[in-house]
Amino acid sequence: MSSMLFRQVPVASPVHRLWAGTKMIGAFLISLLLMFLPSWPVLGVMVAFLVFVGVVARLPLGTLPRLPWWFWALLAAGALINVPVGGAAVLRYTQVVVFGLILVAASFLIAWTTPMSDIAPALAKLGAPLRKLRVPVDEWAVVVALTLRGLPLLLEEIRVLRAARRLRPKDRLLYRAAENPLIDILTAAMAVCTRRAGELGEAITARGGTGQLTAYPSTPGHRDTIALAVVLAVCLGAIGLHLLL
Repeated sequence: MSSMLFRQVPVASPVHRLWAGTKMIGAFLISLLLMFLPSWPVLGVMVAFLVFVGVVARLPLGTLPRLPWWFWALLAAGALINVPVGGAAVLRYTQVVVFGLILVAASFLIAWTTPMSDIAPALAKLGAPLRKLRVPVDEWAVVVALTLRGLPLLLEEIRVLRAARRLRPKDRLLYRAAENPLIDILTAAMAVCTRRAGELGEAITARGGTGQLTAYPSTPGHRDTIALAVVLAVCLGAIGLHLLL
């Protein structure tokens, strides 16, 4: 997949200047609408809206992940399995696939236009009311932020491990215990992740602990209000289109 997965694209755009919490609220509203009205008019409006957001964010086409062939083969296989059931089943399957791709695209847009350092403070601010219920909001926000930040590193490590395994000598006497390539790569990935986790924990401790990641939350501005109003207008327009059709 593309190396731009869950990494901010360094361009200047109105979407990049929005507060991270505003983007997450917008993605939540879109997912909430699609959960209750996954009809074709609503799906079409949301696809067009996400494309519009991508254009406003000035994201180059190279940002899109290059999915492997087997991903599309699995989608085609799922459609073929539903063919004997009838056309309605294939149509429903296609709606579910488009629904999932829209949610994934909305998540990618947040990652491509938001620094990972802004995710934890935004989550902490959005979950501030839950602190009254003794919910560990800051800890959850840190876990989510570190998970998103670590995914690109994990993908890069897996690429390096695969390349290193291909360069190893094919000596059965030396590597008889590692005949299964999947187990070999997973074992090496677990070892690398454990080492990286230790290094990351030491770095966080040296900088004052996880509380420093949520200590300086940013606040929304006027542009965030306008952005949320646009998202609400699009959602209401999609509902109106669904009722008309």
